[in-house]
This record gives sequence, structure tokens and C-alpha cells, in this order.
Amino acid sequence: MKRNSLKVKIWLYLIIFAISLLTLLWLFQVIFIDKFYELNKSSQIKDITYNIKISYKNDDIYTFIDKLAYEEDACIEVFNRYNTLYISNQSKGCIQNTYEYKKDFINSNDNSKLYKLINPKHDNKILIRATKLDDNTYLFVNASLEPLGTTVNILSNQLIIVSIIVLILALIIGYFISKKISKPIENITKSAKKMGSGGYDIDFNINSNIYEIDELANTLNYTEQELSKISTLQKELMANVSHDLKTPLTMIKGYAEMVRDLTYNNDDKRNEDLNIIIEESDRLTLLVNDILALSSIQATTLKIEEFDLIDLINQILKRYKIYSVTKGYEFIFNSPSKLIVKADKKRIEQVIYNLINNAINYTGSDNKVFINVIKNDIIRVEVTDTGMGISKDKIPYIWDKYYHSSNKHKRNVVGTGLGLSIVKSILESHNFNYGVETKKNNGTTFYFEIR
Repeated sequence: MKRNSLKVKIWLYLIIFAISLLTLLWLFQVIFIDKFYELNKSSQIKDITYNIKISYKNDDIYTFIDKLAYEEDACIEVFNRYNTLYISNQSKGCIQNTYEYKKDFINSNDNSKLYKLINPKHDNKILIRATKLDDNTYLFVNASLEPLGTTVNILSNQLIIVSIIVLILALIIGYFISKKISKPIENITKSAKKMGSGGYDIDFNINSNIYEIDELANTLNYTEQELSKISTLQKELMANVSHDLKTPLTMIKGYAEMVRDLTYNNDDKRNEDLNIIIEESDRLTLLVNDILALSSIQATTLKIEEFDLIDLINQILKRYKIYSVTKGYEFIFNSPSKLIVKADKKRIEQVIYNLINNAINYTGSDNKVFINVIKNDIIRVEVTDTGMGISKDKIPYIWDKYYHSSNKHKRNVVGTGLGLSIVKSILESHNFNYGVETKKNNGTTFYFEIR
């Protein structure tokens, strides 16, 4: 058993707790019992004094004094400067020669005073509470403190037996409690080590009936499931990325070798091969950028700020002027003149950019792409192409990583299959509603809504 293990510490803490309780018992029941007994007697005769003082003017005061003396086992004496007016039935608390104390109290002008002395008759300690009843009348209440030697011996013997029993029980109970608490944690630790080694087929459910431990197990089960998903996605990502990287690299290498070995003297053929190399390099760059963008989205937090959505879209559309000039694309933008929204500006820019790229790839022969911003109770941003649309059975999959539509259209699609997945990740991180509306041979509209 390891010295610093949870099992040992719980066991030791319980034993220390038991020893602490036993120590308190010894202190209060044996060591300080005389002191507590004296304090209790002092409080007792103080109460007697108070009760007599408030009842002193009653006609039956002496009957009341006798009753108190009997019930409290005290000796009560009422006197003035010259003689004793009344004394209760004598008990062990009474002493015969109190003249010196009476004189001392009368001359002290105190209203109340406590005397401690030894009764020579019984060789026990006496407490005397002296109190002034009026200008000429005084009260002595005497209480005897019985010797506690025999009582202390009995208590000591009992406490020795109790201490041994309590320590044995503490050892036994501590062992079982520490085992019950530490055993499930040890099992969780073993499973966590297996998970740390790459094994994700692990069940942390241990049913310890301890809320915190069961909550830890549930959290680790959730972590295991998420890590398993991440591991699966990582493997899929590596496989897909490897395939997508391999294809353009193979083509670049192949066409570069053709230019070197075959077409270097043929200007037209050489330029055609070089253009393919450039296109594949661009595709490779786009793939790497999309992978980096997706990783950044998943790894960083949102930076929420206010910005003009209309101005942002206009800035994005300026980048596509080259498409209008060189390839005849037409971008139709319908919106209010200004619209302030609150979101992560750079990520919303990425969403709109990806949706426009998607529309360029799939729009019809008219080369038109529509961007609409509609403001009602919510702000709706739409990007529409005029292409062939998406069949309804394919719609659930278009947001998946590396999904490409199988629709035929007039140009080769330049894309990595990550664009809409990036859109989905960004919009879900904002909790924005999004979706797609499509009709066969009548185009497709991708939209998202800003609240």
C-alpha cells in the first residue's frame, strides 16, 4: 500500500479524527473535571442567591430558603452586623465558624463576593457566595465540593476501554470506507491510463454510489466518446487529405515531367501542360487553406464585435471583379444601404466568401450569382445560384467534410469539399440558423440568419 495513496490518507484521517475525539473526552471527563465541577457549583449557588434576593420581601421567605437548601444541597444563612437571622437545615456545605468572612464582606462594601475555603470538619472544598440583600441584611450561600477521586478513577477505567474499542472500530471502519472510496478511483485511473495509451473502447461506469465519483466517471465516459470521435475524424481527415494532396501532387509531377521530356519544344502543348500545373497548384493551396481555416475555427474562440454587414459584403465582392472581367460572371447584390450586426467579423466574412465560391462553382450558364440581405425581425443573408439544384436525398450530406455534388454542370468544380463544412462550423459556433432551399433545374439558395 503506497504511503501517499488516497486509501491510506482516508484511513489515517479517520483514525486521527477518532483520536481527537478521545482526547477531548479525556480532557473534559478526567483532566478538567474538577474545574468544570467547581464552575458548575459556582453557577448553582449564584442562581440560589439570585432567587433568594428577588423573593426576600415575601412572607414565606424562610420556607422558600429551606426548600432551596434541601433541593440544591446547600447551606443558606441570613444575617446582619450583629447576629444570624436565619440558617437553613445544616448540610455538608455548612461551616460553623464564618465570622471572619462575614466581617470581611460587611467591611468590603461589595454587593457580592465569592469565597473559596476548606471545611476542616469534612476536609472538602467549600464555595461561599456572599450577597448584600439590603443595607443591613446579608446572605451567605455555602456549597460543598465533593471529592472526585473515585469518580475520576471510574471514568478513567471506562475511557481506557472505550478508547481501545473506538480505535479498533476506527481501524476497521476506516479500512472499509477508504477501500470503498479509493477502489473506484483506482479503477478509473487504470481505465484512464488505457485511454491515454490510445485505447478508446473503455467503460468508466463503476456505480460507486458516490455522487462525485460517479460524476467523474460519467465525465470521463463522455471524454472517451469525444476522443473516439476525434480519433475517427482524424483518421478520416488524414485519409482524405492524403488522397486530395496526392492527386494534385501526382498531376503536377506528371505534367512537369511531360514538359521536361516531351513538350518543351511545343509552345502550345507546353503552355497547356503548365496551365494544368498552375491549376493543380492553386487547388493544392486552396485545400491547405481550407484545412487551416477549419482547424482554426475548431481551436479558437469567437471574437464578437459590431460591424456593417453591407460594407463587408461589398468588400468581398470587390475580390470577384476578376471573375466578372475574365469569365463573365455577374454578381447581383440586393440589400439595405447599411446594416450593423454583432458577430465575429472575420468568420462571417469566411462564411459569405465560401457561399459565393460554392455558387460560382454550381451556377447556370448565365453565370449569375445573387446575394440578398433581407431585414425583418431577423437578418437573413442569401446566396443563390441558377444551377441544376440539389436532389433532396443529397441535402443532408452537403455540409459534411469532403462532400462533392455529383451533378453535372458546365465547368469543373474547383473545391476541396471543406467549404460548406467550414460554413456549418462557423454558423453553429454563433448559434445562427442556416439551411438550403433548392428546386430541380431552378437553382439553389444557401442562407443564414443573424439574430
